[in-house]
Amino acid sequence: MAKSRSFWKVKRLVWFIVPTIVLVLLVVRFINNSKATDLQTILQNLPTEISQSINNANNKQQKDADIMSRFEELTEQLLAKQEEQSKEFERERKVLEKKINDLKPVPDDLTLREKLAYNFPYDPKARFPAFIWQMWNGKMDDIEVLLSRQQWGDKNPGFVHEVFNDELMDAIVRHFYHRIPEIMDAYTTMPTRILKIDFFKYLILLARGGVYVDMDTFPVQPIPNWIPEAIEPGEIGMIVGIEHDAAPNTDWKKNFVRRLQIGNWVIQAKPGHPILREIVAQITELTLHRKEENSLRLNFRNDLTVMGWTGSGAWTDVIFTYFNDYIKSGLRSKITWRDFHDIRRPKLLSDILVLPQFSFASPQTIENDDPRKKFYFVVHSATRFWKGAPKVEQ
Repeated sequence: MAKSRSFWKVKRLVWFIVPTIVLVLLVVRFINNSKATDLQTILQNLPTEISQSINNANNKQQKDADIMSRFEELTEQLLAKQEEQSKEFERERKVLEKKINDLKPVPDDLTLREKLAYNFPYDPKARFPAFIWQMWNGKMDDIEVLLSRQQWGDKNPGFVHEVFNDELMDAIVRHFYHRIPEIMDAYTTMPTRILKIDFFKYLILLARGGVYVDMDTFPVQPIPNWIPEAIEPGEIGMIVGIEHDAAPNTDWKKNFVRRLQIGNWVIQAKPGHPILREIVAQITELTLHRKEENSLRLNFRNDLTVMGWTGSGAWTDVIFTYFNDYIKSGLRSKITWRDFHDIRRPKLLSDILVLPQFSFASPQTIENDDPRKKFYFVVHSATRFWKGAPKVEQ
């Protein structure tokens, strides 16, 4: 009996242990299979996650780059705006400074040349002002004026083009030179219009700069083309052309003051140039001296009279004096007419660009194979309207 109970206990224990072991094995296997599946899934998803991480990093980097680019753009805009404001402030400062200077009286103890330098300072590095100045004694709607405006305007868009009659000339001189009584006295003392015209050329260029051209001219090329490509515009303060270059063994003294003369029917200059200052001073002093000596009445039908007073003779002398003043020009060697005799291309000495005789006296008909073609700038018909001036004997 006791053996029978013991047997059943063992049997029950076996029945309990075996299913338990089987269950444990099943659980272990299930767990192992589950881990393997998760690991496999993780391994399968790993490239996608890495790719997503890389993409996220790239997107973040791109956003950072965009932000930085935008920041740099805003910085540049801010700097540009500040620079423009600075330029505007500087322009306003100069305008205000000029107005203040205009209100100041010119010191009485200054010489005439000092007064001119005080009122019209020279900046050699400044640009040539885009002005074209002309004078006319008739109506502003005369065909000559309209044609000249069209020709010079078509060749030089963007330039300010002004044509003055006698009344406007007088007003301009009063506006710019009212603080220099010697200039006003000399200008109003001029006994003929041709003298006033010559004087006014220098006065307007001294005050404003730009290009003066006689009414009997028309352009062949735009004004900026006058400067050769090999020369920097900043090196030049004035452009002039040869009027007359006497051939050997000719009696040039009958018609000209100098063997080689610089013309004044076309002049380009920066405002305040020392040559303009000197020619204005010399004409003023000569005129007032003749007024004091009561010697203003001359025969103005004689070209030499005008040339030596206000015209190309006096103009030539002032230019060569400038060349031979080392302090002003910086040239060490003596300059004479020979330095410009028979030149075939523009020649720069100091800050003066001298053009060949044919540059401002170009032919009206130009052949394509003409070797001088590129240096033809202005046609001058030389109508010499002032020859109708009345003859006045001394």
